[in-house]
Amino acid sequence: MSGFLIWVLLAGPFWSFAGATLLPRRYRGRRADPRLAGLAGGLWGAALGPVALGWLHRRVPTLRRGRDVILPVLVLGGELAWLFARGFPTNPCVRDGLYVLDQIQTGLTVGLIYATMAAGLTLIYSVQRIVSFTHGQFVMFGGVTAFLLLRDSPVSPYAAIPVVGLATLVLGVGVAAILLRPVQAGTVERPDEYAILMTFGFGLFLTYALVGTLGAPVAVRTPRYTDRPLFGLDAAVVQAGPLRFRMDLVIAGAIGLLIFAVLGWVLYRTWLGWSFRAVSMDRAAAAVSGIDAGRVFVLAFGVGTMLAGISGAALVPAFNFQVPEMAAQTAIRSYVIVVLGGLGSVRGALLGGLFLGVVESLTAGCYPDPSKGATYQVASGLLVFLVVLLVRPQGFFGRTE
Repeated sequence: MSGFLIWVLLAGPFWSFAGATLLPRRYRGRRADPRLAGLAGGLWGAALGPVALGWLHRRVPTLRRGRDVILPVLVLGGELAWLFARGFPTNPCVRDGLYVLDQIQTGLTVGLIYATMAAGLTLIYSVQRIVSFTHGQFVMFGGVTAFLLLRDSPVSPYAAIPVVGLATLVLGVGVAAILLRPVQAGTVERPDEYAILMTFGFGLFLTYALVGTLGAPVAVRTPRYTDRPLFGLDAAVVQAGPLRFRMDLVIAGAIGLLIFAVLGWVLYRTWLGWSFRAVSMDRAAAAVSGIDAGRVFVLAFGVGTMLAGISGAALVPAFNFQVPEMAAQTAIRSYVIVVLGGLGSVRGALLGGLFLGVVESLTAGCYPDPSKGATYQVASGLLVFLVVLLVRPQGFFGRTE
């Protein structure tokens, strides 16, 4: 009998479903706190099956996040790793631990850019309480604008980033001030639906405008960061002990980390950031205290789109930028990261971006068929998205309302 079949019989998805469904009923019947019962039952069921569920059903202990959430996740992760090793013994992720570390450091590096990209969407939602359906197009706008600036210019890729940031800031402010003004003014009956339709429509317009500017759907890429070295750094790959660092990715990740640090300083050390946070907490109270909520509304959308544009400009020297497919891919990643981290949580966007970057990197590097690994990167993010929605809908740092 195969290891996978043994796992399915003794643990696995069936027992996970049974635990998530039946354990909350047991806790409510015993008048115990059922808040973690569904999550703990699902995780313990997947990890240890009827053994753990029988103990929980009989004892009805007080559930704790460390023992009943983190511990079964670790056990389940170990079981899945064992199953993978048995099923694919020749996979490089099974044979070479350093290869796994290399994939993780690559994922963390890319995750910093993902986090910057998603932080813009998080900022827009936290202040305006709307979901922008044009966020991926703003990332693509940043990448294409950087490409056009650098195509026939001797300018360094670093110099294009602030120019692109300013351009997307102006464009985002214009969209918020003109297209989303009825939402801010409260003159539409259904502001959420209005915002979705307007941002979706503008996203389509921006997509076709960029494709028309390029002449056709095409892959674009600016000169690499290491093509025009900074501080004498011109090596495409740097070996540090057993790890190999792609310097284009490292530089892009460093830019993302720098932008994130600046964003944190702005949010917690400046009047603009205090205004953003005040409006996100209580718009009416912020208005009473003298904050112009309408202006904050417009600026928040502008800053959010600026972060998206900067992410695109930082990524295009390190990756082939597929136009227009990149818009959908970056939008999906942004939404997944926002859900992972928690709606409105900037630090959650950082953790969610790093987590998604590692998941995608391991998917591409450890997939049984290496030729198809990259194809399933986005799919792996969507799978994580679905799992988080099931077990913790508010995300890592979100709060239930």
